[in-house]
Amino acid sequence: MAAECIFCKIIDGSIPSKKIFEDNEVIVFNDINPIAKVHFLIVPKLHIESLASCEAQHQALLGKMLLLAPKLAKEQGLSGFRTMINTGREGGQEVFHIHVHVFGGGDKLPRT
Repeated sequence: MAAECIFCKIIDGSIPSKKIFEDNEVIVFNDINPIAKVHFLIVPKLHIESLASCEAQHQALLGKMLLLAPKLAKEQGLSGFRTMINTGREGGQEVFHIHVHVFGGGDKLPRT
């Protein structure tokens, strides 16, 4: 855990969140600035700065995070969704603790 990391503070309970799922390895909660009707974050409890910081030892954790996305999206009422991992400041990352955005619902999402 990184003392100054907002996601680490959510994980340890010192900052509240609207939790969707939690187990020993990950926590999933709604984004506080959603860009779609449904927008949640899948965050590992292990503090890893970004996708660029991941190594082979993180492979199972990354796989778990991606496999949770469709399961939780369906539970949140989505039949389709988008995932996004921002990596590094130039990649749009604002919180330097790896996380997967999952969002969808409505017709607001731009086509890419």
